[in-house]
Amino acid sequence: MSFASLGLIDPLLRNVQDLNYQTPTPVQIKAIPAVLSGKDVMAAAQTGTGKTAGFALPLLQRLVQHGPAVSSNRARVLVLVPTRELAEQVLQSFVAYGKGLDLRFLAAYGGVSINPQMMKLRKGVDVLVATPGRLLDLNRQNAVQFDQVQTLVLDEADRMLDLGFARELNAVFAALPAQRQTLLFSATFTDDIRAMSASILRSPVDISVSPPNATASKIRQWVVPVDKRNKPELFMHLVAENNWEHALVFVKTRNGVDYLAAMLEEAGYAVDTIHGDKPQPARMRALERFKMREVSMLVATDVAARGLDIDDLPLVINVDLPIVAQDYVHRIGRTGRAGASGVAVSLVCADEAPQLAAIEALIRQTLPREEEPGFEAEHRVPQTSETGQIIKKPKKPKKPKVPQATQAPSKKPRPQGGENKHKPAAQRTTATGNDTNFSSGSPFSVQKPRSKPASKPATSSRKPAGKPAGGRGKRQP
Repeated sequence: MSFASLGLIDPLLRNVQDLNYQTPTPVQIKAIPAVLSGKDVMAAAQTGTGKTAGFALPLLQRLVQHGPAVSSNRARVLVLVPTRELAEQVLQSFVAYGKGLDLRFLAAYGGVSINPQMMKLRKGVDVLVATPGRLLDLNRQNAVQFDQVQTLVLDEADRMLDLGFARELNAVFAALPAQRQTLLFSATFTDDIRAMSASILRSPVDISVSPPNATASKIRQWVVPVDKRNKPELFMHLVAENNWEHALVFVKTRNGVDYLAAMLEEAGYAVDTIHGDKPQPARMRALERFKMREVSMLVATDVAARGLDIDDLPLVINVDLPIVAQDYVHRIGRTGRAGASGVAVSLVCADEAPQLAAIEALIRQTLPREEEPGFEAEHRVPQTSETGQIIKKPKKPKKPKVPQATQAPSKKPRPQGGENKHKPAAQRTTATGNDTNFSSGSPFSVQKPRSKPASKPATSSRKPAGKPAGGRGKRQP
């Protein structure tokens, strides 16, 4: 099937050809005719399936073929997205697909000045891509009105609810014209998403192009069990051992991002970072540098899990598993896009067994485990099943009862306090015999409680027997 057979006009077909799009993807085959006919759409589309073109191309055609012209401080198509990165990506898609058409486009999101966005809205825009919070800010200041909105698109609706935008979305729905076309795209369909769709969609065309919550079949996924404190060292070992030269690396916290980035830089890798505390222009520059291969490693928190369209990304590394299982699907969805193959490796410690079980239940498969020689986990990661059950929790080996200051039982007497007393803190060993290879400032290190002494001299705060309460006794020698 060709794009021409879907009913697109010549200018759009030329732009698609210039972008080297050969044949439409399954979601495009189903979505484009439905949107062109003005129907509501509810689509479950895996990330990387081409869903943006699935709604952008037909909406551009409807804007060209159906008036009226947009008025000042108005928009004809409103696209709501969860993040600034996705807003910019969707905007660039509309610009590329709509090349040569007399249409105006704008992306509006927080983290940058609102004034330039207000100025551009004065002439009106045909397509406004916005995050919910900034859209309502613009509306409250009368910079944008909704009475000319013909089509509402909710892109990655599940992510917007995950980020707590339910109240803002309801406010937008209440302000929009009742007679409109609504398109809802989501990678996952939770009960909340289904409830929302029931209230805003009218007899929608139901589109599903992959099993719910499935990961791309061409992505090779596996897990490396490791103790938490050894994650940074294992990460650096795997990168060097496998000659990994271009990877998107996910870490749970901003501190973890900065820590790993510093290690990579020290080892000579070109690296950049993306996290929520980084200004938007800096985040966009980091992404562009990574896409242009000016940097080989991009270390990020889940703020980068969705909406990043990176061509030919071969590898995703999860140094930490995400708290929300669906975020795993979106993380690894950055690779293996549009039918390409990819690799996704996750470093998992015992504490993350519940997250691993939830992920495997979501994607309906058990991820293979491959231990790395020299990094075998002392604290074993329990076995899990496809149903999200922890099958067997390994028993912890019994630890020998030895004095705090010694590493192992010894027949020879030691000086009081042991040899550890004179070592630097970073070189001391605990009663378990585990060496801490990273400083306590590492976000990956595990701070173990100190062992209690075997016995303590008996002490008491009570006053000697026979003395009246509150009295002063004679000082004992």
